[in-house]
Amino acid sequence: MDLVSIISIILLIGFAGFLAASESALTSISRVLIEELESKRGGHLLKKYSAQPARFLNVILLVRKVCEFTAAALVLRAFLQVFSSGFAYLWTVVVMVVLSYVVIGVGPRTLGRQNPHRWARAGIVISAFLAVILGPVTKLLIAVGNAITPGKGFRSGPFTNEAELRDLVDQAHERGLVESDEHEMIHSVFELGDTLVRELMVHRTDMVWIEQDKTLRQGLSLALRSGYSRIPVVGENLDNIIGIAYVKDLAKRALDHHEAETTERVGELMRPAVFVPEIKIAAELLKEMQRDQIHLAIVVDEYGGTAGIITIEDIIEEIVGEIADEFDDGIEAFSWITEDKARAKATLHIEDLADELKIDFEDSDSQDVDTIGGLMAQKLGRVPIAGSTITLKGWKITSERPIGRRRRISSVIIERSDEEDNNE
Repeated sequence: MDLVSIISIILLIGFAGFLAASESALTSISRVLIEELESKRGGHLLKKYSAQPARFLNVILLVRKVCEFTAAALVLRAFLQVFSSGFAYLWTVVVMVVLSYVVIGVGPRTLGRQNPHRWARAGIVISAFLAVILGPVTKLLIAVGNAITPGKGFRSGPFTNEAELRDLVDQAHERGLVESDEHEMIHSVFELGDTLVRELMVHRTDMVWIEQDKTLRQGLSLALRSGYSRIPVVGENLDNIIGIAYVKDLAKRALDHHEAETTERVGELMRPAVFVPEIKIAAELLKEMQRDQIHLAIVVDEYGGTAGIITIEDIIEEIVGEIADEFDDGIEAFSWITEDKARAKATLHIEDLADELKIDFEDSDSQDVDTIGGLMAQKLGRVPIAGSTITLKGWKITSERPIGRRRRISSVIIERSDEEDNNE
């Protein structure tokens, strides 16, 4: 092996290692650190990198691969002068795998991540120079790669995308730098950009609403029983929502004019409703609700009918998780208080309820429902709220306590009764 080939191989492997360290440093450097380094040498180039990372990283990858393959060709030529072709190819693979893994892979990348500010400042100067010379080549190669790859390609190449950022978050979590709840929250933020409003909304069957001709007293009573401060106001039917009733508006009017409680209607004090399509992206809606100071919106389907409602808290819940209140105390599925009185979860299956009460449900009693809460909603024709009551098979079932921000019924009180089956 001649001296020129040896020097060339060393320079190519060394430069490829330098590029690998630079790439590792650039992908791990934060925008905060870039701002701090802006006044130092290479700082203005780092600023350009933060705006267009793909432009610099793609050319680094291209030149690094060229260096590795050229070095491999030179090593192969050297081994062919000493060994037969079979052994020459074998030794070339072994040597280049070791060099690529250690000298170009592990070592430089570790140094780049340990000292990103040093390697990034040095690497950005070289990559900026290479980008000027080889920028058109990388764009052409990326275009060719996208053309032969099934599906939609990446205009700037697939080397800097959301998946890599997610991977960094996963690595930080595995190393203990990011807590489990923070890790889940970050991933939830990413997923929010792909989540539709209909996936987060409160379905129309779970909505609490009020007719426009109800009195202020009835409106306040519904608000207090349900726990909601904003209630949709309907006209002819649920597909005709004409506004939103705010508890503070009703309470202020009733306090200032006591007679208004019974003489004035909810429809007179309602505010305009905001309507959004169910296929809207949740992240976009969150920005709009923050900008316009909207807390509740009516979700409509493709036919213009009411699909449900969504609040700003519903979207935030998708990021931070379920928000419950002090009433979420984890009661037992079913427990007897006295011989004629029991408490059960609203999610208890109706067959289990029948077994506990020693009664038989007819098909008409439990059609298309599985839980006590569903049974109450079916009998009442609306979402049960605290105090809602039905009587069934000699037992009076009263919804007891709402939980969480959506104020879903958590439990019911079951008492023996002599009344006929009815609901209220």
